Amino acid sequence: MIQTLRMIDASLNRCREGLRVMEDVARFALNAERVCERLKKLRHTLAEAERSLGVDWTRLLANRDTPGDVGTGIKTASEGSRTSLREVAIASAKRAAEALRSLEESAKTISVPSSAFAKVVDSDPVGRSAISPARRFELIRYELYDIERDLALTFGSAGVCPQWRLCVLITESLCAKPWMHVAREAIRGGADCLQLREKNLDGRELLSRARELVRLAREEAAALGRSVGVVINDRVDIAVLSGADGVHLGQGDLSVEDARKLAGASLLIGVSTHDVHEARKAIDDGADVCGVGAMFSTSTKPRETSGVAYLRQYLSMAGPGANGGAARCVPHLAIGGITPENVGELARAGCLGIAVSSVVCGSHDPRGVCEALLRGLVDSGKAGAGAVGSVSSGHG
Repeated sequence: MIQTLRMIDASLNRCREGLRVMEDVARFALNAERVCERLKKLRHTLAEAERSLGVDWTRLLANRDTPGDVGTGIKTASEGSRTSLREVAIASAKRAAEALRSLEESAKTISVPSSAFAKVVDSDPVGRSAISPARRFELIRYELYDIERDLALTFGSAGVCPQWRLCVLITESLCAKPWMHVAREAIRGGADCLQLREKNLDGRELLSRARELVRLAREEAAALGRSVGVVINDRVDIAVLSGADGVHLGQGDLSVEDARKLAGASLLIGVSTHDVHEARKAIDDGADVCGVGAMFSTSTKPRETSGVAYLRQYLSMAGPGANGGAARCVPHLAIGGITPENVGELARAGCLGIAVSSVVCGSHDPRGVCEALLRGLVDSGKAGAGAVGSVSSGHG
């Protein structure tokens, strides 16, 4: 019995610690209120499960023998460092889940007085029926698995999305010259991201086109000595199969959660947003980058413009150094009717990245247009030019 009590005591401590670290990350790093609330409830449910064992807590303390625990001196290399808060949170979730499994098995060996089988209160997320301690620990573990998933999704992808400066959306029908020429010249003109947006190609043709674009971007990036991202519009499957860096989703496309079910953390996920409400939801759902617009009237997507005012709102909420209540700092791409003539207005508002389509594709000098756009972005936004590097999506 003493050995079992020591196992229970150690596992309870490990589980509490893991849940607390997860809650702190959700609370202080992500501002993820819903996840934080679920973890807090789970800690209370754990306390109820502990009481249902019918073992006085003083007995657990009395049998604790930390100096004599042979496991305290056993360490692995991976325990000594974590690369990000995401890794910290997920490691804590695994630690808590392992502890719960140990508690479940240990509880099976204890004879619990019938008086300890109390009804689970209504607020308990794992049920309201009178259940054994082992079953309670099991159900808590299942609930933890679900929370772990939500916490991971809130972080976004496993990578860090760069704050792209210039993303060019490639649509063949808009191109004044062959689309491959436009894509190549856009990269050479400074574009650090290309998005393939083809609505009318069948699946096989779209996949072939995507693979061509990925190959072109990789070759040009290697020659220029810098990275060039490739994003596929709408189609998660095409993005995965082509080896693209990400997928961009509209408000009517798959949700971020469903996209993650298909791609896991392998893809960066961008989401189009048109107001603060949509932006906050996209960020809470785990988007890695947000399209912000439309800034100005556009021929490719006629709709009411959100304007520069929305850009300012987004930056105050989720831009670098923002304190506007978003879960994390998330890169942005202002989009919609942007030209070399009006890009300065966005730069002066603090814009760090833009996405364009027809202004580049429809030009006979796509490289020159890209260079002009970047000059306007940098020259008019000197204060923001130094912050153009990678922006963390909450991973560190």
